[in-house]
Amino acid sequence: MRIFVTGATGFIGSVVVPELIGAGHQVVGLARSDGSAAQLASAGAEVVRGTLGDLEILRDAAAASDGVIHLAFDGAAAFSTGDYRPVAEADRRVVDTFGNVLAGSGRPFVIASGFVGFPAGRVVTEVDEPVIDDSPYVIRTATAQAVLALAGRGVRSSVVRVPPSVHGEGDYAWVPGLIAAARTHGVSGYLGEGANHWPAVHRLDIARLFRLAVEKAPAGSALHGVADEGVALRDIAEVIGRHLDVPVASVDPEAAAEHFTWLSPFIGLDVQASNTLTRELLDWQPTHPGLLEDLEKGRYFDTPASTV
Repeated sequence: MRIFVTGATGFIGSVVVPELIGAGHQVVGLARSDGSAAQLASAGAEVVRGTLGDLEILRDAAAASDGVIHLAFDGAAAFSTGDYRPVAEADRRVVDTFGNVLAGSGRPFVIASGFVGFPAGRVVTEVDEPVIDDSPYVIRTATAQAVLALAGRGVRSSVVRVPPSVHGEGDYAWVPGLIAAARTHGVSGYLGEGANHWPAVHRLDIARLFRLAVEKAPAGSALHGVADEGVALRDIAEVIGRHLDVPVASVDPEAAAEHFTWLSPFIGLDVQASNTLTRELLDWQPTHPGLLEDLEKGRYFDTPASTV
């Protein structure tokens, strides 16, 4: 298949592209810079220059493809400005553009989503429905639900729910954020008792899931790209504290914004997610190290962690 990929040079996209090419697919990647274009070309992908705001370019690229994988999301802009809503609304416009192009074609459309809006305190399955409200962080969840609904418009749509921690070489997000906070404050922190959970997956495992989704996921499939069902935040903090040789301690909720900075809105997220139906549906088997095992290897502590 000829597959158009947004976010093709990102942390996940940069392993999805070789995964697709290695399986015999032709990849067309969106690039907004010369560096991204060169990276895609060196990986063996065709390059389309543009941004997520160039809806006509996106429309044409999708129309010329056999399927679309949408991974791009300008989270850095949302976190840097503190205003998540405009970025989430822009993402919805991109998704609507793709949906309108692919309607009635039976072609696959796969997007990355997350677990915001799902209930805490129990294991979330692929058939669970999120609670949609007007929170800016739930807009992206609502967008994912709209993608699933495209199955009724003749699109082989699927959503890969991506866990908070996608780990592996090049990780710059949630766990590196915890490491950066521990370095800055001299304390590896967690919120409350640290009993809340983050699901996790290795980037190479989820790359394979995106390939399987675009190849054969049935229309309207919600997929869980998780390997670790849920890792307690305190367990993560303890590994970080041991490697940095700093104390591990609970952070008062009133001090969370100062300690965790951009991570503070998500630090208390408590999600445990099953991958049983995903594994059965697509014969997907995570084979790479889990989050704590990956952390224990020490690579995350070789260089200063990103503050995003």
